[in-house]
Amino acid sequence: MDEYNRFVDWDKMDVTAQSQDAKELTCTEFQELKQLARQGYWAKNHSLRAKVYHKLISNIPCRTVTPDANVYRDIVVKIVGKRSSSSLPLPEFVDNSLVPTYCLNAEGIGAVRKIILCIANQFPDISFCPALPSVIALLLHYSKDEAECFEQVCRILACNDPSKRLIDQTFLAFESSCMTFGDLVNKYCQAAHKLMVAVSEDVLEVYSDWQRWLFGELPMVYIARVFDVFLVEGYKVLYRVALALLKFFHKVRAGQPMESDSIQQDIRAFVRDIAKSVSPERLLEKAFAIRLFSRKEIQLLQMANEKALQQKGITVKQKRQNVHLAVHAENFKSEIVSVKEMRDIWSWIPERFALCQPLLLFTTLEHGCSLSRFYSHSEGHEPTLLLIKTTAKEVCGAYLSTDWSERRRGGNKLSFFGTGECFVFRLQPEVERYEWVIIKHPELATMGSEPENHASPASSTLSSSRAPSDPSDRLSPFLSARHFNLPSKTASMFMAGSSESIIIGGGDGQALYLDADLNHGRTSHCNTFNNQPLCSESFQISVLEVWGFRD
Repeated sequence: MDEYNRFVDWDKMDVTAQSQDAKELTCTEFQELKQLARQGYWAKNHSLRAKVYHKLISNIPCRTVTPDANVYRDIVVKIVGKRSSSSLPLPEFVDNSLVPTYCLNAEGIGAVRKIILCIANQFPDISFCPALPSVIALLLHYSKDEAECFEQVCRILACNDPSKRLIDQTFLAFESSCMTFGDLVNKYCQAAHKLMVAVSEDVLEVYSDWQRWLFGELPMVYIARVFDVFLVEGYKVLYRVALALLKFFHKVRAGQPMESDSIQQDIRAFVRDIAKSVSPERLLEKAFAIRLFSRKEIQLLQMANEKALQQKGITVKQKRQNVHLAVHAENFKSEIVSVKEMRDIWSWIPERFALCQPLLLFTTLEHGCSLSRFYSHSEGHEPTLLLIKTTAKEVCGAYLSTDWSERRRGGNKLSFFGTGECFVFRLQPEVERYEWVIIKHPELATMGSEPENHASPASSTLSSSRAPSDPSDRLSPFLSARHFNLPSKTASMFMAGSSESIIIGGGDGQALYLDADLNHGRTSHCNTFNNQPLCSESFQISVLEVWGFRD
């Protein structure tokens, strides 16, 4: 068909989808390339796609000494020898069960293993890279020979631009990406997340499959379209597509019976058979319709998750293991929530703190109904979890991202602080988590944006001179109001405290008020919570607890 057909089994390819029109790509501007990639400009021309891939990969900034095609020709015979390529053992850093064939012929399937072994020889620092076989198998479609494919993959692996994340090569990077994906699901796929929590015993384990959905289960024509955009826009595209896959899965499977022990297999099967329900164009359309955080904000979240894992003893050399820790039943006792309910709450909090165990800091049953004692026991801990049980048996609470000591920054004046990771929730009479409207729907913040040099109380935590504590130094990526294009009137309005009261709420009005005696409270049902009641408008507190996070 063209010069890039050596490894392709054309009998397995949909040749009718290929165009023979002689297209060329002359643009070099990022925005134009981005638009063409999303539109699939080179998707239906095999030769053009090969040339575009070569051009894009050759422009990746790499380490000074990056193995090229000549290196491959020098080492492949020594490494492979006379062994059959189909029986070559793969290195530990790839999953042997995930070597997709992508319509490759027998020579191509064998070439994948040979290239993986040669890469292992040249990149001894790689400790975990499950996406590698998929990337190699895909690029073989658009390479003249094995050496050329090897060189292209090496350039992707050797990228040294700190702002351009491409393929995870360590367990630390991989696991933190899984945690970041879980955080994004929690914010952008709440209906799907609620389903996962309901049917899965370990929702984090389900989300750890997200790269497998893309680099393993997704059919060739789909991953190729994703890779088109990935080479132009980078890692963020992978999150977008994985979120879209989860949204489609929820749409198709919601209401159908699902078992906990089969949910991972169900999602994998859905992705493998996605052509039955979703076209590549529709998948990408859904992915780019998600109003995702900026690349910088996602990078901050990734760094925070990596730091949390490092504090758990996970290193770049760590081999695959399960680091997710559920709330330990034997060490947990609350007068307000059960272990199951606490685990549900744990599924909502940022992933880097879900690695921790709950630590009871304050309870009115033991410490009395004193706001000053509430502060003295809560200060120095970040984040905290507030749980309230009313005399009417209602149970509600809040995840509070910022140390209560921040309230002193306003002097005697009541001032708001906190970050966009704060949220409130209800457990009784029914479970509901309430997002902040100004974060979930940024289009509602239509007033002028914050000036760049504005430092909100929340953003000042980044430059605070206080010594970082563990785990409170896991910085929130949502540190400044300007990240959300919000006016100063609504910036950082999440939590406030004085000697007379506590207020938890934000946006256009406050939601939860607690009096100084910690016996009474009231709520305000503004559009911060989509006009849904958190609990009774006025209530009496039966028990109040504050929980911290312990490694």
